[in-house]
Amino acid sequence: MFIYKKPAIESGHPVRSEYLVFGQPQIDVDAKQEVLAVLNSNWIGTGAKVKAFEANFKNYKCAEYALALNSCTAGLHLALLATNIKAGDDVLVPTMTFCATANVIEHIGARPVFMDCDAQTMNVTLEEVKKKVTPKTKAVMLVHFAGRGIEEMEAIVVYAKMRNIVVIEDCAHAIETEINGKKAGTFGAVGAFSFYATKNITTAEGGMVIANDEAIAEKVKVLGLHGMSKDAWRRFSDDGYKHYEIEYPGFKYNMTDIQAALGIKQLEKIEEYYKKRVIVRDKYMEALIDLPLDLPAPVPANDRHALHLFPILLDLEKVSITRDQLIMALHKENIGVGVHYRAVHLQPFYARKYGLQPRDFPHANDISERTLSIPLSQYLTEQDTDDVILALKKILTYYAK
Repeated sequence: MFIYKKPAIESGHPVRSEYLVFGQPQIDVDAKQEVLAVLNSNWIGTGAKVKAFEANFKNYKCAEYALALNSCTAGLHLALLATNIKAGDDVLVPTMTFCATANVIEHIGARPVFMDCDAQTMNVTLEEVKKKVTPKTKAVMLVHFAGRGIEEMEAIVVYAKMRNIVVIEDCAHAIETEINGKKAGTFGAVGAFSFYATKNITTAEGGMVIANDEAIAEKVKVLGLHGMSKDAWRRFSDDGYKHYEIEYPGFKYNMTDIQAALGIKQLEKIEEYYKKRVIVRDKYMEALIDLPLDLPAPVPANDRHALHLFPILLDLEKVSITRDQLIMALHKENIGVGVHYRAVHLQPFYARKYGLQPRDFPHANDISERTLSIPLSQYLTEQDTDDVILALKKILTYYAK
């Protein structure tokens, strides 16, 4: 059996001389030129490029309405407000998610009720939703974790509709995701998407919400720009000055034409980028199968995983290091990784306020202790992926029990 050299953390040589940044975006020349054209124009705020990006994204997601915003978090916040969720309402939310999904519930004075996840898919299940629903439940926020669609999505929507519970989809990981051939974000009342720097397509910072209900879409639009009347965006055009009226005390959540110009070009290449990540995913699945790791579970034949993240779970019974020690060892090899996530119920604010205990969420708690995400990006070269694989093999072989 081949014996790998010592890990860099044990005074060995790192696999790379340059650091491999986790989640680095691919910004092609045409996208840079599009942004430069906006910068050279007379308009860089919210205008024609934003409108075009909304139209293109709406068509891609097969939705009736799309509204561009400055973040997915803004989209989730406005989704709650636009669907009339109020202070004192209960909103079901996965604990295995980024804190923003829960934070926006706090922002409106509602109460987040946390749900555990499935041990393999890391998504919530219909059974868990049913377990947590009470007469106070007014909404459920569902996360398509890592880009994997919730397999019971249709059943959850039917169950929620019977009880007048609003369904909001957090699609921060799920731009390309499909469930039984249907686009993620189109199942619930609102779907919210992220174009953060690490996402599959990026506007550096930015987000989008989609909806099929005109009233919800109009409310998102008004609330996202200071609460101005719905046609107030026209004041940002060459049509002449337009008076506006404040209909709600809204927010400054609009996207700029600079961001939208980048997004337009990124969206044009979304399938090209996806195919590159499929190659990386397949390579990892083949190369890492014999290591003390739990790899991502396969998806149903009619579903499409967006491949935003490649989370792996360290088998703590087969190695003499912890997840955090593995992360540091990879860092010393010049390989950047992420943690998605330490579950929200473990965060001090939520644990204190709601008296949450690790034992209340056994699957999410186990994942929180063992998970890390290795680089998965269209930007990666063959050498990059070879280095990630070699670093993992070197470290895990050295520390094997």
